[in-house]
Amino acid sequence: MYDVIVVGAGPVGSQVAYRLAGMGHEVVVLERKARLGEGICCTGIVGQECITAFGIDAGVILREVSSARVFSPSGKLLHLQRAGTQAGILDRGAFDRAMAERARDGGVEYRLGSPVSDIEVLGDRVRVTVASPENSFGLEAKTVVIAAGFANGLTQRLGLGTFSDAVSGAQMEVTADGVDEVEVYFGKDLAPGFFAWLVPVAPRRARVGLLSRQRPDHYLRQFIARLVAQKRILPESSEPDYGGIPLRPLKRTCADRLLVVGEAAGQVKPTSGGGIYYGLLCADIAADVLHRALERDLFSENSLSLYERRWRKKLGRELELGYWARKIFERLSDSQIDRIFDIMKTRRLDQTLLEMKDLSFDWHGKVILTLLRRRAISSVARVLKRPLP
Repeated sequence: MYDVIVVGAGPVGSQVAYRLAGMGHEVVVLERKARLGEGICCTGIVGQECITAFGIDAGVILREVSSARVFSPSGKLLHLQRAGTQAGILDRGAFDRAMAERARDGGVEYRLGSPVSDIEVLGDRVRVTVASPENSFGLEAKTVVIAAGFANGLTQRLGLGTFSDAVSGAQMEVTADGVDEVEVYFGKDLAPGFFAWLVPVAPRRARVGLLSRQRPDHYLRQFIARLVAQKRILPESSEPDYGGIPLRPLKRTCADRLLVVGEAAGQVKPTSGGGIYYGLLCADIAADVLHRALERDLFSENSLSLYERRWRKKLGRELELGYWARKIFERLSDSQIDRIFDIMKTRRLDQTLLEMKDLSFDWHGKVILTLLRRRAISSVARVLKRPLP
């Protein structure tokens, strides 16, 4: 019997497994895909804080980012640039494989092509069933970590509920000339309520994608056609990758002998949909709590609720504030978004934000509060007649 079974071999699952193995525990990771790092719908941008905190190897960073071009619906431009590297664009496939390889080197067992069909919590252990046409078996452990990403179905079957709000993303890699900065686009005709992006990853290569509540494939095709017409990118015949992103966390992320971590728990920025850094932070919290539980042989929900309390203390306020800003933004018309761009420029709020010493790529709450204090958002909120928190 294993100490811990981790379901999902993405970076978050691999981080939990790596940390636990390093503490002397026997860990196995089950991954439904036969190969790591394939079919991932992720822009792969992580802040420098994340890169430093988790020692992300330079070999999986395609480009460093210090600036971005942000376009309003009518084409108004905010050019945001700071000295020094602010973020990195990851080769997500290589990153996933590197995280798994590090965990393997630390003693973690990986079983690929092993989709989990059932998790049964028994009195003194957990039984996990893997079932596919090619591979069927059962494993037992003292506890299980679910890090299998969005819409894995396991949390609902285990009584942990579902996400109250989510969005879909679509992305593909294209041939592009002259794209040397991250570009972000707003507009109801591009990505209603959300945004589209064009992100350089290599000479003449870029990722183009967007978030949308409905028909992401339709809007992505329209966006690509627009970029082709502008001669920014070349026509592509490949198919996009798709993925769901939770905008609010699960109400419960632990139960008897169970923890849920990362995107599977909804530990994702509601503003941008990014989940790598927050997931890794919560992976470390999960590993520490499980190490304590394994030492004491205590796996009740009450005992494991320390994980819930710790990660919500770290991220809860940030997620709530981000979600509030997200809901306000979705209600804006194109003209109101343009008005915010005007306010940003005339009041030099773009420069104010860039000059903030503690401005962070990964923590958006302070940015939102700064804009509220300067009334860039509150003026729009009054128009919408929505109370501020």
